Amino acid sequence: MIPPKHADITARVAAYIEVAEMQVPHAQAVLLTLLTKLIRATTVVEIGTFTGYSTLCLAAGLAPGGTVTTCDLTSDYHEIAVRAWEAANLADRIHTVHGPAARTLRDMPSVPHIDLAFIDADKTGYVEYWDLLLPRIRPGGLVLADNVLYAGEAAAPEAAGNAAAIRAFNRHVHADTRVEGLLIPVADGMTIARKKEDAGDRRRAGKARRRQCRIRSGCRTDDQRDSDLRAARRPPTQ
Repeated sequence: MIPPKHADITARVAAYIEVAEMQVPHAQAVLLTLLTKLIRATTVVEIGTFTGYSTLCLAAGLAPGGTVTTCDLTSDYHEIAVRAWEAANLADRIHTVHGPAARTLRDMPSVPHIDLAFIDADKTGYVEYWDLLLPRIRPGGLVLADNVLYAGEAAAPEAAGNAAAIRAFNRHVHADTRVEGLLIPVADGMTIARKKEDAGDRRRAGKARRRQCRIRSGCRTDDQRDSDLRAARRPPTQ
């Protein structure tokens, strides 16, 4: 059974028959919430907002204090999205950015700080989004990508257009040794990739989390405490 907060947005999108199929189905929406909860995500990035249904489900799975930054080139369906987020009491967890997603990603800190990313936008941009996101994903974080079966067309060697772009993306992900993952046959196919851990990533992720801690709660970072200790040990000036 679809919960009321989900039923409202799905009903509104059904009126847009020509694009209604672009919305994630309920089973996939539940999976998005579950995965977000499982890794206790606090920083989520979504590429492709559409009507905000997947955004709502990602926000519903956030750990306390978490936020979803959702990126879309157009604001055509923004009103539907905001109405659904407000009805679900999740609007305060969601930050919307309109414009080219690649530009938005490049403007983000380059250190690993994102817990989970969901790609569901223009198929020809998937490889670029992947390459921009992965360095920013923390060790153990997830990258999810939708429509990776593309109605089965991506499996054909003679695939063209969006199907060819998805086929190239799937090969790109399969060859990336920084992740471990699989493609699951939910809806039109979804990739779930977990970023492997390495010492450099752990150090960078730790610094990023300490910075977030300072911004959110005013706590002092290790670097600040070390600086304070050095200043305290310094002999007074004459």
